[in-house]
Amino acid sequence: MKEEFLYYLWENRLLSKDIMTVEGEPVYVVSVGNRNYDSGPDFLDARIRIGRTLWVGHVEIHVNASDWFRHGHQTDDAYNNVILHVVYCNDTERLAIPTIEVKGKFDEDVYDKYNAFLRSRRWIPCEKLIAGIQQFTWLSWLERIVVERLEAEVKDVFSKLAENKYDWEETLYQRLMRYSGLKVNNDAFEMLAKLLPLWILRKHINNALQIEAMFFGCAGFLEREFTEPYPVLLQREFKILKAKFDLKVMPMSCWRFLRLRPPNFPTIRLAQMASMVHDFDNLFSKLHTVGDLESMRNLFNVEVNEYWDTHFLFEKPSKAMKKNLGLTAIDVLIINAVVPVTFSYGIYRDDQDMKNRSLDFLNVVDAEDNLVIRKFGKLGVHACNAQQTQALLYLYNNYCRKRKCLKCRVFSASK
Repeated sequence: MKEEFLYYLWENRLLSKDIMTVEGEPVYVVSVGNRNYDSGPDFLDARIRIGRTLWVGHVEIHVNASDWFRHGHQTDDAYNNVILHVVYCNDTERLAIPTIEVKGKFDEDVYDKYNAFLRSRRWIPCEKLIAGIQQFTWLSWLERIVVERLEAEVKDVFSKLAENKYDWEETLYQRLMRYSGLKVNNDAFEMLAKLLPLWILRKHINNALQIEAMFFGCAGFLEREFTEPYPVLLQREFKILKAKFDLKVMPMSCWRFLRLRPPNFPTIRLAQMASMVHDFDNLFSKLHTVGDLESMRNLFNVEVNEYWDTHFLFEKPSKAMKKNLGLTAIDVLIINAVVPVTFSYGIYRDDQDMKNRSLDFLNVVDAEDNLVIRKFGKLGVHACNAQQTQALLYLYNNYCRKRKCLKCRVFSASK
């Protein structure tokens, strides 16, 4: 037996109606209380009628009654207002708090299903049951998951914002940098954004070559001998700028090229980000006036230095092709950088219009195409837009992979 399952039974009122304390007093649950995810009792502000007395206070849940002492609650003042102890097995009589033992007081089939989910070796535990979930249940659950995802994103944005002394431009820049890495290089790009803050780049905003030199120099790509004029010029410029701003250089080992298509090499992404910084000073301010997806995409449709038209790497010529940001890469930036930051700004300014416009972009951006989304599609769960694909990705990473099935509506709705 796991405490998490007992939480599920209590929160969803799945215990027998005729529950009594171990002393034989009838218990009627008026309100189960609010789940507490911080330290302290498991459910706060519950309303429980025990015998003829209505109690208001907290509920603590354990597998064994003796866990109360094992966890040291008897010496913790936070547990002084516990009015009910819910346990699977009452293995001690030392506790003076009213206690109910729930062994045999719930549907065993629910517990069997829960154990089957936990033991499942399938891609997701509910893989064989998912097709039977009603469409309305799925849509309402995905809407709730989108809100949960945005809440997590907003928390992260506000954390970064505080670190940046409430500079929204810097915060957006860091977010754009991170998601330019296309997952495999996300951490490296985020590290670079901290080594090379936007306020330094903006001091040379009118000089594209110097911005490129700082990007490639701090990233560690200029720490070698060159023969071609462009990288030689970058190297010369970076030597001056490095001394001027006391810039640090990342080790090359931070960057990943393996199994990446050449257009997604970090060298190309860095060139694109350098062009974006040069072309769009005060980008965050410009986002306030963008009202449609096409205009938003155009903001990120930048051209890189012509050197990269014939290169993917320094000193290695390749077949000529333009290296503009592709539509998929632009949408990744909109979904993961622009929307969370502008939505957070809407919360910060209490601007409902800004929040609505941010969410509208998720509704009109095409559904993402990746392995997780394709696997859900094979199971009959099809996403129509980026809002739903983001919900499915969040669901998979934060519920399915962590086996948090009891918190998922699919578990409750599946037969």
